[in-house]
Amino acid sequence: MYHLVLGGARSGKSRYAESLAEQSGLPVMYVATAQARDQEMRERIEQHQADRPDHWHTREIGTELGDLIRAERRPHQCIMVDCLTLWMMSLLEADNIESAVDDVLDALNSTEGPIVMVSNEITMGVVPMGELSRRYVDELGRLHQRIAAQCENVTLMVAGIPHPIK
Repeated sequence: MYHLVLGGARSGKSRYAESLAEQSGLPVMYVATAQARDQEMRERIEQHQADRPDHWHTREIGTELGDLIRAERRPHQCIMVDCLTLWMMSLLEADNIESAVDDVLDALNSTEGPIVMVSNEITMGVVPMGELSRRYVDELGRLHQRIAAQCENVTLMVAGIPHPIK
């Protein structure tokens, strides 16, 4: 079972995804993609860490999401990825987006256990003015489409309320 949880900032997407992982009844491997580049982000990361159950295993990654999914795939473990948005930001900096996305999709095809993925839905606003911002929005939108096509479930979070899309 693959589940993509999308939503805006502070929409409740991480909390909802965590509840899905917990409801699986399986041990959870939490995959954190955030990079602590400033004090405010460090505080956000610390809050997410404090919110997670102590018995969950956490792996922090940069761009190597496909490798981690392959290494951790087990039929009796739930993988939760939080979040694809920040993972894509790392890919922009590494400039290997297409191959990394293909690698993750390939890894999903060979995964045995459930995976819950979180991402910000940022493609509903105006087209950004800067070239890099437009590229980021475009790449994230393409990623969401490709991941959603492989997921059994897609949920859009709005104001803490889950709206099933698929």
